[in-house]
Amino acid sequence: MDLEKLTDFMVKGLAKKPDLVSVKLFEDEDLITIEVLVSKDDIGIVLGHDGVNSKAIRTIVQSSSLAKLGKPAKINIESF
Repeated sequence: MDLEKLTDFMVKGLAKKPDLVSVKLFEDEDLITIEVLVSKDDIGIVLGHDGVNSKAIRTIVQSSSLAKLGKPAKINIESF
């Protein structure tokens, strides 16, 4: 499973409106950036209380990125 699909799977699993979730991956030489957009109604759920959900998503994706690609991953979660 690639990082974009992994992130998409986790975020859509949390969102009330999974059809409005957008995940885009950008890769350069030494960093992978993943941009996640969710609806305004879902941002609280995706972030979680004290950021628990977003920290868990970041930990899983960063670990996978380092293990498979040898690069760190950065995830930006925003609402529209």
